[in-house]
Amino acid sequence: MEETVEDPPTSAVLLDHCHFSQVIFNSVEKFYVPGGDVTCYYTLTQQFIPRRKDWIGIFRVGWKTTREYYTFMWVSLPVDLNSDSAKQQEVQFKAYYLPKDDEYYQFCYVDQDGVVRGASIPFQFRPGNEEDILVVTTQEELETLKSTAQKLEQEAKAQKDGWETELLQLKEQNQKMSSENEKMGVRVEQLQAQLSTREKEMEKLVQGDQDKQEQLERLNKENSQLLLTLTQQKERQKKLEQTVEEMLKQEETTTLKKQQALKEPRNKTTAVEEQLVQEVERLQAKVEAGKACFLEKYRECQRLHKQIRQLRAAALEVKQDQKSQQEPMGMGSQEPADENAGLSRKLSENKIIYDALQKEKERLERENDLLKRENSRLLSYMGLDFDSLPYQVPTSDQGGAGQNPALVYGNPYSGIQESSAPSLLAVKKCPTCKSDFAGDILDFTSEQQHPQPLCLSCPICDKTFPAKEKQIFEDHVFCHSL
Repeated sequence: MEETVEDPPTSAVLLDHCHFSQVIFNSVEKFYVPGGDVTCYYTLTQQFIPRRKDWIGIFRVGWKTTREYYTFMWVSLPVDLNSDSAKQQEVQFKAYYLPKDDEYYQFCYVDQDGVVRGASIPFQFRPGNEEDILVVTTQEELETLKSTAQKLEQEAKAQKDGWETELLQLKEQNQKMSSENEKMGVRVEQLQAQLSTREKEMEKLVQGDQDKQEQLERLNKENSQLLLTLTQQKERQKKLEQTVEEMLKQEETTTLKKQQALKEPRNKTTAVEEQLVQEVERLQAKVEAGKACFLEKYRECQRLHKQIRQLRAAALEVKQDQKSQQEPMGMGSQEPADENAGLSRKLSENKIIYDALQKEKERLERENDLLKRENSRLLSYMGLDFDSLPYQVPTSDQGGAGQNPALVYGNPYSGIQESSAPSLLAVKKCPTCKSDFAGDILDFTSEQQHPQPLCLSCPICDKTFPAKEKQIFEDHVFCHSL
């Protein structure tokens, strides 16, 4: 029987693979008397180093593997392996655990790998021969032996109870560990579910950011197209200027010819007058053509302005969406804000181009006025009456050409100026505080910082619209300029 709960390390190593000469057993008796403790003496050789799990067992002669031990004892490690006293070791087996039969047994030293490192000569557990030893047992010694046997039984019972108690404690600890493992497994599953949820949310945010990036790229492409269109309009405006210059040169040439014709005899006056009237009609046709071209350019400018407003509204919406997404994410990326700033700069450049077109239009109007005054001067020089001309100047309620009777064919742009008097710049007046946004036609940040009114009032017909119908209000005001 064993003295501890833990079993010694054994193996199924055959006898051919054992090293019996590394541990030598000394002073082994031929037989040991049953009922007494047995001390085993052994010597460690220099080639062998003992370890903590080494043990000495009592084996019945004829054993095959180290698992066939009858009882065993753990060996004690020496303090200094180099000393001579460390080589001589001993271990004591209690009488209670020794065999009770008279079979042959032997001591075997087994290391912690289950390999036999030494074996003793065989011995028996039997009383000595009567010829050799005379055992005299008195009544007192018998009682002493009985009391010793009872003590050993009590010790064995106490040790057995201790082992059972320790086994119960180990079972309880095992149950606690199992419950803790189950709790940890549930916690791990919860954490994994939270992690998967966070990953899905992150994927949604990344997808939303990609959509906003695509929308910004699309807006940039539209802005580039608008810039290209404005460049084309500027080229057309230059061509129109060249046409007007050519008309002025032709008019100067015609004026010189008319002056020369006036110096000729009086009989050619009628023919000259007819030619002059034809020339005036031709100039009138050119002026009408220029007026139609200018109207077309003006409508194109209005359309571009409407597209710019739509682009501005879309950029504002993108900026608001990105701001709403960046608030829960903490410190996000600054690239969308930089792109919005670039978009604002491009819109400011569109504003500058628009102002340049407005100035060019005013310059053409001034040149047209000069042309009309020159025609009037020529007619007065020829002595023709304004009322006798086949074409009369169109009248206007607001004056227009009627305020300048010296213009022969009237101001072809007067209708445009009157219809567009409440220009798009006037549309940007705040209906609440009457603040003028004319200087911020393309700067949507000024309107964004301005307090929003409860209703929108048309500056032309005083018609009111709810604040949420801003697009309908802008379309209404834009209709006045057509």
